[in-house]
Amino acid sequence: MTKLQSHVRETFAPVERTPEAQAEGFAIVRQAHESEIAEDYVELIAELIETHGEARPVDIAERLGVKPPTVTKNISRLRTAGLVRRERYRAIFLTEEGQALAEACRRRHRIVVAFLLSLGIDEETAERDAEGIEHHVSDETLAAFEKNLCEK
Repeated sequence: MTKLQSHVRETFAPVERTPEAQAEGFAIVRQAHESEIAEDYVELIAELIETHGEARPVDIAERLGVKPPTVTKNISRLRTAGLVRRERYRAIFLTEEGQALAEACRRRHRIVVAFLLSLGIDEETAERDAEGIEHHVSDETLAAFEKNLCEK
């Protein structure tokens, strides 16, 4: 075993956790998965409104790479959750709560991308990876990313 392999093995040895702590970790991940779709939708809706003046279901479907019926179903869920409003045959708009969530998601996304770029990751990869990381990063880790960026 090389020195590097030995160092990696020692540094990244599995952390012993209680069953309760492990269960809590998995529960947090499941919760993040449940909110991913809502966060992606409100973030995209805000972007479309900002760049095109409106967010149409057809544009959302195209950008997310899903079929229009999927967008319709998810918009209905977002409306029930109080994040969007829509009039029949009209564009989709964010409620105040939806706008606040979109802003929080965009901020989190920008911090994660900036942190990945600071590590030397190319822009395309940083953007793609941030799409997954941003939904799972804790507030504590996000604050550490931001602190690290401010110190550079």
